[in-house]
Amino acid sequence: MDFLERAVALYSAINAHTAYWMLARPAIGPGFINTKMNPITLADYGDADGLRGPAFTYGWIQGRGLEALATHATWFESELPPLGAKIDATARTLMSALDGLREADGHVYFCYDADMVPVRGSGSADLLPQERPADIFTYSDAFAAKGLVAAKSRYAPAEAGDTLAAFDRVISAIEDGRFQMDEKQPLSAESLADQADDFGPRMILLGAAGMLDRLGHAGHLSYADRFIAHVLSRHFDPAAGLLRNVPGEDACNVGHGIEFVGFALDYLIGRDIAPDLLNTLETILLSSFEKGFVGPGLALSVSLKTGTAINPLCPWWSLPEAIRAAALLYERTGNARTRAVWEKAHDAFIAHYWRGTPPVAYQTMDADGPVDFVPATPDLDPNYHTGLSLLAAIGVAGRAGTSTFAHAG
Repeated sequence: MDFLERAVALYSAINAHTAYWMLARPAIGPGFINTKMNPITLADYGDADGLRGPAFTYGWIQGRGLEALATHATWFESELPPLGAKIDATARTLMSALDGLREADGHVYFCYDADMVPVRGSGSADLLPQERPADIFTYSDAFAAKGLVAAKSRYAPAEAGDTLAAFDRVISAIEDGRFQMDEKQPLSAESLADQADDFGPRMILLGAAGMLDRLGHAGHLSYADRFIAHVLSRHFDPAAGLLRNVPGEDACNVGHGIEFVGFALDYLIGRDIAPDLLNTLETILLSSFEKGFVGPGLALSVSLKTGTAINPLCPWWSLPEAIRAAALLYERTGNARTRAVWEKAHDAFIAHYWRGTPPVAYQTMDADGPVDFVPATPDLDPNYHTGLSLLAAIGVAGRAGTSTFAHAG
């Protein structure tokens, strides 16, 4: 069995086992998914864990989880129908719960307390109610919009139009300068004025383009080419082969650069790609991975000037994103260096991060092993970074003629 066959078998098993694990866990509140487990101790977080505990619900995670559930349900519908049906039931409940959050004022927020009031702050002892300006949008709005588009398109197509309109409002907010990245600060014009010109918002929303196309919503895709062009024109440094986080600054989040490549290629499946664009995307992937891989994974931040790590902490999510980007790029180019990135990212993720039983990954590691550091939210990945990235790689193998779930055993 060659690498592609072994990888597909493992990816299929990982996604199935993760789905079963998530579905078996008790829901939070009216149907929010529960991935509140310490990946180092494997103990469930409790009330004593403050912001990590069950009293706090993260809109960001719930939106990601809904997109992952609806997407996996579509795949398992044919590959493993009983699991697909179980995922559908959970996804419908989560869709309703997330819809309920957004109905209040048209937004979804990063963190909610036990009374489902949006709150902000760095610790449970100093939390304050979050401001709720109508015209400012956030990553939580973005992830909720993506998740609800995926779910409504599958479960409530008559309501998809309103959800797509909400998605378009997030796109407009990014292009109009009304998108706030730091949700631990007050949502305000002052916070917007202080934030850097990071490419993160365009990168994350580009991640919806391939999904929109597959769901038949091509009429909402006009932003995708604009976002790709904007990021490359303002953030790409040809000398370093990297994407600057902020124009004129030295830091590069290599994981975000790799994620951008994967999302762009996912959108471009089945489309012609200009040779210059394909070459640039391959340059970003290879430079980001080869400069960022410090062991056991990809560093959080790299200097464009020196090519060395600024922050050597290695989050888990950038490795499955590298698998996605490398697989989609290898499908286009057949470049042996790109294939090597896929295999190295695969090996590192499986050897160092993936725990297997239960099917969770260490969130952050350094050269000495697991570190109790939360990259964004303390809830574990709801089969979003891992599951959706691995599904993309399975798709590459499938288009190459490699069978999928039959190898998983």
